[in-house]
Amino acid sequence: MKRIASVMYLHPNNQAEYKKRHDELWPEMAEELKNHGATNYSIFLDEATDTLFAYLEVADEQTYNQISETEICRKWWAYMAPIMKSNSDNSPVSKELKEVFYLK
Repeated sequence: MKRIASVMYLHPNNQAEYKKRHDELWPEMAEELKNHGATNYSIFLDEATDTLFAYLEVADEQTYNQISETEICRKWWAYMAPIMKSNSDNSPVSKELKEVFYLK
């Protein structure tokens, strides 16, 4: 399994809305994540800075990355874009983190 971690950024005053939208994650989005190999997917919030920390595991990173080409993912990005920093294609601005320690 490949472990992937990244940070993303909310616009101010959107913490509750971000949580609400993920509490109500569309079933078809959850299914697509699983179809692309995402497991153990968690997102954490630093409330003081509106910074999100995402962690997930994938069997194959290339397969997982293909999710960005799906209609449901692009629809989800457009839905989330108003409440978080986003790129011109509505994908979240994110910064991948380098793993420096892992305890089995």
